[in-house]
Amino acid sequence: MLDDILEKMIDTVGRSKDEVFQIGEQCRTDFASITDELKDIKEMVARVIDEGDELERKSRFARKRLSEVSQHFQNFSEEQVRDAYEKAHDLQMRLSSNRQNEQRLRDRRDELERRLYSLQSTIHRAEHLCSQISVVMNYLSSDLKRVGEALEDAKQKQDFGLKIIEAQEDERKRLSREIHDGPAQMMANVLMRSDLIDRVYREKGATEAIKEIRDLKMMVRSALYEVRRIIYDLRPMALDDLGLIPTLKKYLSTIEEYNKVTTIDFVNMGHDKRLPSKYEVALFRLVQESVQNALKHAEATNIQVKLEVKKDRITVVVKDDGKGFDMKEKKKESFGIMGMSERVDLLEGEITIDSKIGSGTVILIQVPLTA
Repeated sequence: MLDDILEKMIDTVGRSKDEVFQIGEQCRTDFASITDELKDIKEMVARVIDEGDELERKSRFARKRLSEVSQHFQNFSEEQVRDAYEKAHDLQMRLSSNRQNEQRLRDRRDELERRLYSLQSTIHRAEHLCSQISVVMNYLSSDLKRVGEALEDAKQKQDFGLKIIEAQEDERKRLSREIHDGPAQMMANVLMRSDLIDRVYREKGATEAIKEIRDLKMMVRSALYEVRRIIYDLRPMALDDLGLIPTLKKYLSTIEEYNKVTTIDFVNMGHDKRLPSKYEVALFRLVQESVQNALKHAEATNIQVKLEVKKDRITVVVKDDGKGFDMKEKKKESFGIMGMSERVDLLEGEITIDSKIGSGTVILIQVPLTA
């Protein structure tokens, strides 16, 4: 039943990703079309301005000629007077029409530029959403399926299964809340600020609009930082591309930067080499859970993570200077440690936790590497 639910979830998320991708592709098509039209409009504006300048020059000459004819009316024939008047009038009408056409083209140019900016923003949001959805699909199709297989081993894991479902819902709520309060809110502000920039440009000119654009860039940069942090919390894409050690370095550095008050030291004492996927994912999750526990529950100010990869064994040590806990006391909400133990068991390894109240916690994980 759990596998069936997961398959439906993955299928739904996959369709959503396709829809977002199609929106992005349509925006790219519109962007290219409007870019071509904008180029033509700018060329037309340039030609109309040149024509207007030429008409202005001819109009001034015609008005001067008409003034001379009017002052010395008796020296010119009726046909010459009529010709001077008609030329001046015709040039004035053409100049007026030229100015109206120029204004119309300028308005169209400004409208196209605003639409291009809006489309570009939509394209970027669609790309970010596709990236986030890919991370979520990866998460659903890997970690949760392995949990489903583990639940089939024995009846005593029924309680563990319920805990997993609760934890999934809590994680989704947390992720939903973080996206709503962070990137989603910032994107809404970006949309509002873009409208403000348009108004500022029209009312106060380009200088004030540029100031607003700088503020907008800072807001977008902050939203991008929040999105990247959320992605790293779910599953860093670098884990599949670069491997465990580079990803751990980046992840721990990001967590340290985000938490500000806690320093995290990472030491790799073994070989920097790629491991089978199941080892890299499981070890990353184990370190992630250990570090998050130290930050959330132990209130640690310093966390040390040591990793050693040998030919036949992997050793991980996570040590913190937090408040520690009484290991003899059994807690209902010990799902984190239970989940870590299950991961280590799947790798046929061992996990040892040593902690005392006021003395911090040391977690030792040893996993054998089979051929």
